[in-house]
Amino acid sequence: MISVLSAVVVLGILVFVHELGHFLFCKLLGVGVEKFSLGFGPKVCGFRRGETEYLLSALPLGGYVKMLGETDTGEDLPEEDKQRTFLGKHPFKRILIVAAGPFFNLIFAWFVMILIHLLGVPSATTKIGEVFKDKPAARAGLQAGDVVGMINGKEVVRWGDLYQTIVSGKGEPLLLQVKRGGKNLVFSVTPELRVSKNLFGESVSSPAIGIVASRDLFKEKFGPVDSVVKGTEQTVKLIEMTILSLAKMVQRVVPLDSIGGPIMIAKMAGEQAAAGGVSLLAFMALLSINLGVLNLLPIPVLDGGHLLFYAMEMIFRRPVSMKVREVAQQLGLVLLISLMVLAFYNDMIRYFLKQG
Repeated sequence: MISVLSAVVVLGILVFVHELGHFLFCKLLGVGVEKFSLGFGPKVCGFRRGETEYLLSALPLGGYVKMLGETDTGEDLPEEDKQRTFLGKHPFKRILIVAAGPFFNLIFAWFVMILIHLLGVPSATTKIGEVFKDKPAARAGLQAGDVVGMINGKEVVRWGDLYQTIVSGKGEPLLLQVKRGGKNLVFSVTPELRVSKNLFGESVSSPAIGIVASRDLFKEKFGPVDSVVKGTEQTVKLIEMTILSLAKMVQRVVPLDSIGGPIMIAKMAGEQAAAGGVSLLAFMALLSINLGVLNLLPIPVLDGGHLLFYAMEMIFRRPVSMKVREVAQQLGLVLLISLMVLAFYNDMIRYFLKQG
């Protein structure tokens, strides 16, 4: 129940942010908005303010903004309304309205990442949780429970810094100063190459000494300026990782069975909610970036497909023919439905048949 509720809240916020981008730019650029809906399908509840009806609809997997003259230029409309139709606007204005949704998701993720750094980022300490037998660390004399204070004369407080120093050392001997039972001890460790899988399942080799972190965590808070810098860096990294993941999926490096649907999202949302507010915020930022990047793909039905059509209209100085658009929309819809079916199938295999 917590998982479902967490997923509904998270997706509801992300859909609201996305549609708010479209809505605000419609208002900014003088396009009338007939409906603003969270969800699809039958109306659950709503109210009208001015010309716009604000709705909560039955199916929570998305939302929409219905613009005046979205599918035609509104020849049957009163003269004062013809200037406020979506298709009656210059293609560049239409591009801004369509692009606003995905970009609001990216901007929202950026704000969330800044907030996370202000609240405090959970980081692993340099306490060793396990030392693998017959590996460099064990041969040098390191033990579980040792706390690494310095490596090659440089102070370390986070496990990530320790890991990066080992990896970037290119296999050169390392001098580790550790605390054990109130004593400071020094060990010389020469890493060995280890073959492991990266995030995309590819085999990579890197220096390692055979230790893993303990479960000791501390919250690292940052000031406003550092939070903006760190939040920006993390947002850019997540966008790059999302784009790279899509590329790897096309190259079949990332298997198609890794695609998840609403059940996977609900499960992960529940787990992150149980782990704490910061974890849930980080999950929300990641989903928001995925939603923003995916919607910018040049696939008909998605925002990116519309952007492609309007860009072509600007280049060739005439709209893409209705027949071409209809065929492209149908192909895009088939692709989108296929991906949804695949995601549902993977969820069923992963969580109900226990094969994932």
